[in-house]
Amino acid sequence: MLDLLIELGNLKRLPRTGWLLRGVPNPESVAEHSYRVALITLFLADELKAKGVEIDVEKALKIALLHDVGESRITDIPKTAQYYLDKGKAEKKAVMELLLSSPEPKEYFKLWREYEEESSLEGKLVKFADRLEMLIQAYEYEKAGFRNLDEFWGTVKKLRESEFYSYFRELVEGLVEMREKLHRG
Repeated sequence: MLDLLIELGNLKRLPRTGWLLRGVPNPESVAEHSYRVALITLFLADELKAKGVEIDVEKALKIALLHDVGESRITDIPKTAQYYLDKGKAEKKAVMELLLSSPEPKEYFKLWREYEEESSLEGKLVKFADRLEMLIQAYEYEKAGFRNLDEFWGTVKKLRESEFYSYFRELVEGLVEMREKLHRG
């Protein structure tokens, strides 16, 4: 397990390549992104529970923590490169191999797949949190003066189509409104 923990440390040094390709010189690491995804997941899951939705918060947090572990081996492959590669197959293999030395390899892999396939309520929530985190980061970079990030904002459509949108409409639309104000100056 020690080797696994050391290898997962790669995520702390691995920059999110989408930001690099758009001119952000020192972008967040995959680990920084994953940490905020986990926090967003926690807060959204607890909010859903408070609204009467039956959701397993612990399971959602596990999924959030596991959702990017494969990138410690395959790196953060940008969308443009994914067109030429089978990222899904490569990441699946990396996750399977990585988790072999974890305490619960089958359970953890199953949870990772629930995120990838959005096959459970918790997996869908983490996907929503992942997208929301990316938009918050895009807003923060735009606020710092970086431009050419419009393509990331296409994700708003996916958030609006999510079953969670009705619960978190104010978050999504509040972020969109903040960005519009920023661009209006």
